[in-house]
Amino acid sequence: MRPEYAELIRRRLAVPLVEGPDRVTTLEAAVRRLVEPGQTIYAGAAHGRPNALVRELVRQWWGRSPGWTLALTGMGSPWSALIIGGLVKRLLTTFVGEGYPFPAPQPLVAEAILAGTVSVQNWSMLTMSLRLLAGAMGVPFMPTRSLLGSSMEEDNARDGDFLAADDPFAGVDGPTAGAAASPTATRIGFVRALVPDVALFHAWAADRAGNVLAAAPLNENFYAAMAARRGAIVTVEKIVTTDFIRRHAGFVRLPAQYVAAVVEAPLGAHPAGMYGMNLPELEGYAEDPEFILELRRAFRQLETARGWIREWMLEVPDQAGYLAKLGYERIMEVKGRAHTDAWVSELEMLEGRLGPDECQSDSERMVVAAARLLSEKVRAKGYRAYLSGVGNSNLAAWLSALELKAEGVDVELMAETGMLGFLPRPAEPFVFSFRNFPSSKMLTDIVHVMGIFMGGRENRCIGSLAAGQIDKHGNINSTIVPGVTYITGSGGANDIASSAREVVVTLAQRRNRFVDKVPYVTAPGRRVTTVVSDLGVYEKADAHAELVLSGVFAGRPEADAVRRAREACGWELKVAPALRRFEPPTLEELRLVRLFDPRRYFLGELA
Repeated sequence: MRPEYAELIRRRLAVPLVEGPDRVTTLEAAVRRLVEPGQTIYAGAAHGRPNALVRELVRQWWGRSPGWTLALTGMGSPWSALIIGGLVKRLLTTFVGEGYPFPAPQPLVAEAILAGTVSVQNWSMLTMSLRLLAGAMGVPFMPTRSLLGSSMEEDNARDGDFLAADDPFAGVDGPTAGAAASPTATRIGFVRALVPDVALFHAWAADRAGNVLAAAPLNENFYAAMAARRGAIVTVEKIVTTDFIRRHAGFVRLPAQYVAAVVEAPLGAHPAGMYGMNLPELEGYAEDPEFILELRRAFRQLETARGWIREWMLEVPDQAGYLAKLGYERIMEVKGRAHTDAWVSELEMLEGRLGPDECQSDSERMVVAAARLLSEKVRAKGYRAYLSGVGNSNLAAWLSALELKAEGVDVELMAETGMLGFLPRPAEPFVFSFRNFPSSKMLTDIVHVMGIFMGGRENRCIGSLAAGQIDKHGNINSTIVPGVTYITGSGGANDIASSAREVVVTLAQRRNRFVDKVPYVTAPGRRVTTVVSDLGVYEKADAHAELVLSGVFAGRPEADAVRRAREACGWELKVAPALRRFEPPTLEELRLVRLFDPRRYFLGELA
């Protein structure tokens, strides 16, 4: 090569080790520069929760009443501190409550909602993601089939953020022709774009310019960062070179042009976890269940919550102080729990809690019956994927899928955060369990799983849902009993009930949960065909029919079983002429569900 060209290549075309403006700063400086009163702040959950950033928000703004609107997919502790401290006046969310390791209402946030000190606008997982995608794309709205026929449709239309209209292409041989038939097939929803002022995220790594490397599953993805007016503050486990970013470009989810500040904050997602993606440079860590359960107990009462906030947020100056307070032993423990086979030793420690084979709980019988019914429907109708809610509905889907796989049936489990084709590992029944990431065949985001694989034109998905309440038409309420309690919200339930081919609901039966008409429709019941409770099985003849008692559990006289079901039902219950009897779980069925939930979060105590 001619020397002048060689010199030009060396001087102008060499790939630099480090490139771009330096946006690296501290937590304190980033929040002080970019966060202001009255903003709409998006707190992301794109794999890692920005817990270090939220602690900094609390430290800087405690007692100052900034009047923020906080948008996020899920609101639970320790983020509840933002409500307790009076920092937030409005929530835009899909879920309000504690999530890991088992879901439950968050009493202090629920109290604030019922008292009117904070307002909440409810969305589903998919519609929240679509609002952010629209904001990132610079378009005014996104279409969806979710929310139609629910109370969220009415509420959000009243706020000007949702619109239902006739499909302008109905009857045309186009993309929507042949879509899953339903009473709303010619109606379409439009969700208004959401444009936050600033977005908060935590990820694995970034270079100094803010090119962000993140692991999947990606939940709602980084669309909020791409939509935010002032950009994103991103904390990362590690600041790396631009050369490292280029070598792992397939994992880069957010380019630097959308990042206003980047902060190195090791364990910045704790007490949540981070999946290491099998990259040797990135050491993963799992959820910290003991820490989470301790803070959940603290956040049940205002006085103990304030004490926890003072100890772990206000009196800890920065992330280095937080890590020092956690201590070496706890940090090593959560890193050890991230290993793929860590469940083995944990299960050995829990073996004594699995219970004797001769005893069965009502919940165990319910889960197994639901699993058998799911399997029957898959065999009969050719479904190929499950998307489940939380708790016993999740255990039923897991058991059904494993049983069918053992028969050679090609089925896959999905989870709304972006998981497809996973094989559930023992010892943890959490629907989004960290331990199931390595066994997944695909890790993606909510838009792909909920919008396409579950809700798309060619979906072959059956839904398995839980519920706070259900009525005689199968309508689900998991959001609010006005004036009484705030439950949790939709999460992905509305999306599943709106678009899966068919839905089976599993829940313990009480008169205040089986009601004549739910006071709030989180998810419409038109696709709910079967409800399984601990007292019996209920089925509908068609989308508009009432649920009818069609099956009872063996071991109790039929007349007694019918009487108990009627007493625990809030409507005039009809009974099928011939009732199916569900036999007790086999030994293998029983042992499998216990392996998934050895702490019996969902299976209940044995008598």
